[in-house]
Amino acid sequence: MSTINKEIKQKTFESPQQEAVIALLLTADKLKSKLAELSLEFGITPQQYNVLRILNGSGPEGLPTLEVMNRMIEKNPGITRLLKRITEKGLMERKRPSADRRFQMCIITEDGKELLKKMEEPIRTLTRNVMMYLHAEDIEQLLDLLFRARKGM
Repeated sequence: MSTINKEIKQKTFESPQQEAVIALLLTADKLKSKLAELSLEFGITPQQYNVLRILNGSGPEGLPTLEVMNRMIEKNPGITRLLKRITEKGLMERKRPSADRRFQMCIITEDGKELLKKMEEPIRTLTRNVMMYLHAEDIEQLLDLLFRARKGM
């Protein structure tokens, strides 16, 4: 019986591909839980953290709302609400550079940058702990395998 069989208490899988997909989903779920725990210690959600990282990398001009959504790891149909919550926390601001009320630029604030700075080391530690049993070659191979798996979607 494989490790995944034991973890989810399932005797068999339809195929090795199905087992691999289940293993990937289980791994992603555990990682998301760890990231959620860490984010909540800083008063934000993993989605808010993702937005702040995107905006931090975008430079002082910021990004339009739809571009933020397109760059997110987890696409969020409630992007307007998500951005509103981040704005209410003072971690980003939204500006309308044109007369088109639908167009907004999202810009990280100094408080947002400071929060990311505080989260750097805990995130680095989490990343290191998650990958501690993988060597550099393993990580390279994992990245390649995940890339190839995404090509099938």
